[in-house]
Amino acid sequence: MPEQMIQARPYIHAGHPATDEWQLILEEEEVPSKGKSILPLAAWLDGERGADRAPWLPAGTELTPALAETLLDAPLIAIDFPKFTDGRGYSLARLLRERYAYRGEIRAIGDILVDQLFFLTRCGFDGLSLREDQWLEDALRNLKIFSRAYQPGVDQPEPLFRRRERERARHAEPATV
Repeated sequence: MPEQMIQARPYIHAGHPATDEWQLILEEEEVPSKGKSILPLAAWLDGERGADRAPWLPAGTELTPALAETLLDAPLIAIDFPKFTDGRGYSLARLLRERYAYRGEIRAIGDILVDQLFFLTRCGFDGLSLREDQWLEDALRNLKIFSRAYQPGVDQPEPLFRRRERERARHAEPATV
């Protein structure tokens, strides 16, 4: 029987196809001594940290202020979506960006489908590691599926009605007295 080809997960960073330089380490896997590795949170907290080590958070992680403070030094934070229907990761990313001002890469990992991408980026994800069966071309198209968003998000903190009010006021003729 011929060897089966292992298909790499499509990866997008900042809205563009990218090469993933990080190796995702699962709970039972040994951490390699060289190379960039994304480790389970407990292993990252207990082990050596640095520019080539990053944590991944399970969806149910309680983001306490103490944990968030520790995570601010990580070069990347991956958030796991065990099922595409599990929305807890959206909240984790938004909290990291808005409440704790994390500026590094926040990467979505796990069961990531092209349908989620627009909403993931609105919550602060800039790294998207898609499920193996997802097509990169569809993913890039879905990042721009909506031309405007009504609600505020990490990418646009002002709601649409405020932006429209400001635009109307800017174009309004000056009142005569």
